[in-house]
Amino acid sequence: MKGRLLQHRQAAALALRRLLATPLNTVLGALVLGIALALPAGGEMMLANFQRLAKRIAATPQISVFMALDAKPAEVEDIEARLRRHAGTREVHLVKREDTLRRFRESEGLGEVIDSLPRNPFPDAFIVLPRDDAPAALEALREEFLGYPKVEHVQLDSAWVKKLDAFLRLARLAITLLAGVLGLALVAVTFNTIRLQILTQEAEIEVSRLLGATDAFIRRPFLYYGALQGLAGGVVAWIAVLVAFLLLRAPVAELIALYGIDFSLFILPMADSILLFGLAALLGWLGAWFSLSRHLSQ
Repeated sequence: MKGRLLQHRQAAALALRRLLATPLNTVLGALVLGIALALPAGGEMMLANFQRLAKRIAATPQISVFMALDAKPAEVEDIEARLRRHAGTREVHLVKREDTLRRFRESEGLGEVIDSLPRNPFPDAFIVLPRDDAPAALEALREEFLGYPKVEHVQLDSAWVKKLDAFLRLARLAITLLAGVLGLALVAVTFNTIRLQILTQEAEIEVSRLLGATDAFIRRPFLYYGALQGLAGGVVAWIAVLVAFLLLRAPVAELIALYGIDFSLFILPMADSILLFGLAALLGWLGAWFSLSRHLSQ
């Protein structure tokens, strides 16, 4: 076990020395990888910020529950109690039919029309604010409330939620596709870089094989080289996202403040940053692995 760890340590040290031996190529390679990785990483950061902003500026969706006209006061009270006890509701407001009638009667041009009606045409209603504003959760509440006794109609005010959810899913898909395409490009870049490394050290590889070196032993330094190069690209991408965050934070906060909203951009969280570094190193490792597999198979 110790011998294998020593081999990995030696391979990683050799890969690092090769990177440092050509600083200009290393920096340029890291810049190419970093710029490509910065696009999906920056898109993810902006999408997460937009989600937070949308939740602040968008009104909470409401569920309007209308009782039947012949519902008795005791039945209305029973439904009110059930709605208030429900785990999925945050607030419940009762709108009495008498209050609705009075508001319409006081409206200009409607007073005479309301007075000419033989009876109050408005039912008792409840305005329900849900705890979960996801479209699926709202639809589930609507179906459940429709099954309550003396409930005539349930209106779901979730059009904006569906539009926002569709937009966010589309944006997430676009970022995922962009990340996939750029990921393939990064693998191709690393593939060519490692291929050039192999060609420059082809004689060394042949001598190692004559001395009995296994393919795993030959692969190891190149795989570490690809992973380290990818990691360097991930660091460049993180720095690029940080610079964009610092440049945009003040103007965005100033713009949003004009609308009376207290909001500020936030940088990629630690978990996403670690994921960025890990994916960058993995893409570099994959490019090196494909390049080595092609060469060693020949």
